Amino acid sequence: MFMAHADTEKIIHAFTERLGVSFNNTDLIRTAFTHRSYVNEHRGEVAEHNERLEFLGDAVLELAVTRFLYDKYPESTEGELTAYRAALVNTNTIAEAATKLDMNSCLLLSRGEARDLGRARQYILANTFEAVIGAIYLDQGYDTAVSFIGAYIFPLVDEVVRKRLWQDSKSQFQEVAQERVSVTPSYAILTEEGPDHNKQFTVGAYIKDELVAKGRGNSKQEAEQEAARKALEVKGWV
Repeated sequence: MFMAHADTEKIIHAFTERLGVSFNNTDLIRTAFTHRSYVNEHRGEVAEHNERLEFLGDAVLELAVTRFLYDKYPESTEGELTAYRAALVNTNTIAEAATKLDMNSCLLLSRGEARDLGRARQYILANTFEAVIGAIYLDQGYDTAVSFIGAYIFPLVDEVVRKRLWQDSKSQFQEVAQERVSVTPSYAILTEEGPDHNKQFTVGAYIKDELVAKGRGNSKQEAEQEAARKALEVKGWV
């Protein structure tokens, strides 16, 4: 039997009521909110974290979004549809949807993870959103899972297309910088921290010698994308 703090139990119950989903197996939705760190800190009390559900939910999400885009944009090419899908299922978009649903208050985290409200929390929220999809799929079936995705992810596509959010930030920053100031941006690693299995890179985005913005990520490429995204905001080019 899954055990969790009484307050969290009430919050998760309130969450399922907001969704209008009555779970047959309530352990599934509790597991969806359980981070690996919580299991490590409560050994013997909690047996399973949400990573398997996340794996399943990620596949359901990708299929649902793919079909939605295929139907909505019959004239779009495969490349365009792939780019739209990438923008809809990336960490920032999914974490934002999770935040609007107040999934943050439902999370079961270790004390250390609970104190970290930075970029790591965004990853946790995005992963949790996918785990919730996995829980809904197992308990209620594919159609109910798609209805959930349709309510909180599909409506975002119009903004993605209108603001060209489907274009990755580095490409967008380069295109606009060349258009506005006739310069191709460059990037440099500023710091590299952590063990090999969990590196954290900080990268600077430059226009000529000007450091416009910094980005962090678990890979150089991820940090560059974050730096480019912030640089677009700094320059007011969004």
